[in-house]
Amino acid sequence: MAKLVDGKRISQEIKDELKAEVADLAQQGKTASLAVIQVGGDPASSVYVRNKKNACAYIGIGSESYELPEETTEEELLALIQELNQKEEVHGILVQLPLPAHIDEEKVILAIDPSKDVDGFHPQSAGALMIGSKGFLPCTPAGVIQLLKRSGVEMEGKNCVIVGRSNIVGKPMAMLMLRENATVTVAHSRTKNLKELCKQADILIVAIGKPKFITEEYVKEGAVVIDVGIHRLEGKKLCGDVDFDVVEPLASAITPVPGGVGPMTIAMLMNNCVETMR
Repeated sequence: MAKLVDGKRISQEIKDELKAEVADLAQQGKTASLAVIQVGGDPASSVYVRNKKNACAYIGIGSESYELPEETTEEELLALIQELNQKEEVHGILVQLPLPAHIDEEKVILAIDPSKDVDGFHPQSAGALMIGSKGFLPCTPAGVIQLLKRSGVEMEGKNCVIVGRSNIVGKPMAMLMLRENATVTVAHSRTKNLKELCKQADILIVAIGKPKFITEEYVKEGAVVIDVGIHRLEGKKLCGDVDFDVVEPLASAITPVPGGVGPMTIAMLMNNCVETMR
């Protein structure tokens, strides 16, 4: 039976560590504040925004919330970002994605001052990650690394297969696993012999956005399986990209959905916010 990798517990550990650090930094006169911008009223986005504000309050940093109507123009949003770039009391800027179709996400990401890019999405942050220099790490991949480290999973020399090549998870995940000295393969929708490739993985990280896509046929016995996906099925039940019930008996360790990778994303966002104070 696989060990459950408990993202709720590990994310709480990280937030508690950050809370203590923020208290110490406050005594040195250092503060931080996160500005969160949401355009439109997407229910899932509203939940994420609320969770981020709650996390800021818990660890002891400030948060400013900008809830803009769906019809906000690209120019208005870019002007707000420019204003926040100039505000000294704002240390981090986060624009909740996805944005309405009439707004160019790439332009918005480029507009954020890289020194306030706590999501780690700006090309300057991506470039720093690629060459191993200092910069904000994308929160979900950084969270996966912490899950593995704090669960005692050895990464050095291990064969890691990442299914998915997005700019938000797949590509940065590959860079971070390389930093940990894993041997990394990135698979995607055009990969041939995907099952055979996944079966070679000591660590299988799945971020493809297809519910229950990875079954036991893709998993080597004893593999560590990290499921980044989250989907709401009929009846409101949540599941991931991995068919947990059939994969769990094969794996040595596996993340549940919910309660696995999800909580780590916000914990690592808080870590990036505290990084602006260090």
